[in-house]
Amino acid sequence: MSPLHAVPGTGAAPRPPRSGSMTKVRVEAPGKVNLFLSAGAPAADGYHPLTTVFQAVRLIETVTARRQAADLHGTITLTLDEPDPDVPTDETNLAVRAAALLAETAGVGDGVDLLLRKRVPVAGGMAGGSADAAAALLACNALWGTGLSLTELTELAARLGADVPFPLLGATAVGHGRGDRLTPLMARGTYHWVFATAAEGLSTPAVFRRFDELAEASPTGVAAAPAEVPASLTAALRDGDAAALAAALHNDLQAAALDLRPQLADVMALAESAGALRAIVSGSGPTIAALAPDPAAAMRVANALNASGLVAEALRADAPVAGARVVG
Repeated sequence: MSPLHAVPGTGAAPRPPRSGSMTKVRVEAPGKVNLFLSAGAPAADGYHPLTTVFQAVRLIETVTARRQAADLHGTITLTLDEPDPDVPTDETNLAVRAAALLAETAGVGDGVDLLLRKRVPVAGGMAGGSADAAAALLACNALWGTGLSLTELTELAARLGADVPFPLLGATAVGHGRGDRLTPLMARGTYHWVFATAAEGLSTPAVFRRFDELAEASPTGVAAAPAEVPASLTAALRDGDAAALAAALHNDLQAAALDLRPQLADVMALAESAGALRAIVSGSGPTIAALAPDPAAAMRVANALNASGLVAEALRADAPVAGARVVG
């Protein structure tokens, strides 16, 4: 890799290669749920402009970055705390790509051993891989002593993927563009979620393709620009009103996900009959996000879903939570 010594686009002065004094850094980063997602017609580059509201949930990815032995100088390795055939450990893993991008950008010659502990469902539309990348950026920035600011790390995160900047910020935020241009959003109170995971993932590109196909077949087609966040949703968050938030939840991709995976509608119906205020497809799916009025109701919903045989697992998590942070 050829060191660039500066974060492109920031105007920052070139940085000399640095090496921190730490031997190990552990970082936690949250998964997310989309409270609102509106997609416009795809642009020339094929990407859909989005308006979305992210909320960080207490399903936490943990990345531990360890300094390498001298004979492994300059390499980046990744090991899973719990092996999973659906999670790559080579250079296609977003956490590995994040470490490599930071090393190239900051002119670091050191390598790193990454240990990844996953708690966000894989391929579930909850940005677990993006949380891994955000955690790796923050962990390696501390381990290597590269000294990049949160703004600079966020710009690097956007180069890795549209969902990667949000786990750095956490809490609740509006995303524009591809979802990577973030503005924090006030949210009072605690929200109680149940996430019903599927045994098989759902491809995000496939969901967007079906979204386009369904739009083309409709009388109105797809809007050129995404809708703005409704005032009812921002007011519900500001007031800490879970019932009002439930009524305002929206996902343009839901119809496409349900068309590709019709049985998800049964999961949504069961969650609501068991006590959820509202159940929607999370992001591009196939995870179903059910908002409950309180912890007891969330437990009843999770128990009903786990007993149904319709889901791989139902997980409870509160929100919002903080973004990526160093914990050790």
